[in-house]
Amino acid sequence: MQLALVHARYQLLETIRIPIAVIGSAFFPAASMLFFVVPFAGDDPVGATFATASMVTFAVMSSNIFQYGIGVAEDRAQPWDPYTRTLPTGPAPRFAGRILAGLALTFVSLIPVVVIAAVATAATITPGAFLLALGAVVVAAVPFTLLGLTIGYALPSKAAIVVAQIVFFPLAFGGGLLSSPGDAPAFIETIAPYLPTRGAVELMWAAVGDFRPDTTALVMLGVWVVVLGSTAGWAYRRDEGRRFS
Repeated sequence: MQLALVHARYQLLETIRIPIAVIGSAFFPAASMLFFVVPFAGDDPVGATFATASMVTFAVMSSNIFQYGIGVAEDRAQPWDPYTRTLPTGPAPRFAGRILAGLALTFVSLIPVVVIAAVATAATITPGAFLLALGAVVVAAVPFTLLGLTIGYALPSKAAIVVAQIVFFPLAFGGGLLSSPGDAPAFIETIAPYLPTRGAVELMWAAVGDFRPDTTALVMLGVWVVVLGSTAGWAYRRDEGRRFS
């Protein structure tokens, strides 16, 4: 754990030294709050609360896909990465440190969304629901962390940037993150339960309000975690075999 914290501190310092990297992860969710939630649902306590939960999921997804997908691919191109892989401690401390740093940056990216919701909308939440939402954030981060790691270890940095962008927007729109529960177009409601974004956002909706998650969406979220965990492990072993065998 001590080594994991050292790696986490290193990752955080490396990111903070480039402030735009932190600002960028929070920009799109905050902009979506200002342009879509505040004008259209800001005066409705229920609608604003659910919309804020959707934007929180949006921030979790964007932060983890881009942070891990692009960050890992860029790290692989640096001399420091192959050196650390030769150390006797193994990959576990680096993985744990990267995930701890990623969670910290994810929560930082949520701050503008929560502030906008508190100041500019009628969204409400109880202390208990807030704690549940924090737990839902951690769970929701899992599939997108694994997706980012898959992209980062499977592709070079230039390709990872493109693939992360291509994957991000279909998942956001297809999962219904830009609409309230039950208000998405019919074709979105048809495909949404089979995407990881839907299960993640339904957990958030259930945490902050009176909403019962769809069983199919939750089962598929678990399936995506297993599949993406397998692909992330495969991508790591493939990269290690190519560069160290």
